[in-house]
Amino acid sequence: QMQLVESGGGLVQPGGSLRLSCVAPRSILSVFNQYVMGWYRQAPGKEREVVATVTKDGVTNYAASVQGRFTISRHNSKKTVYLQMNSLKPEDTAVYYCNTVPYSANSWGWGQGTQVTVSS
Repeated sequence: QMQLVESGGGLVQPGGSLRLSCVAPRSILSVFNQYVMGWYRQAPGKEREVVATVTKDGVTNYAASVQGRFTISRHNSKKTVYLQMNSLKPEDTAVYYCNTVPYSANSWGWGQGTQVTVSS
């Protein structure tokens, strides 16, 4: 099963910013463009949750917890999805993953994710 590759995480102070990227290097472009893509996150001891989604036409949606602080976008020809995260809070600390929304048998395999740690 092909996987997505996430990057861009790191350690940042509260109020800081990070930009995450997710690429589907082995995906056929037409396949990538079929899907609503999203960023998920999983904090220790918690279930994985969707924080933002983007359709192939660029229509976006956000969880209430990140609305106004995060911006999701995609570059279809590069098979890449981005997540710009501003005004980060300690509660944003998690491993961030991207994949289709909803996740299904046709989705990519889960990648390694990228760790985001917000701490002073």
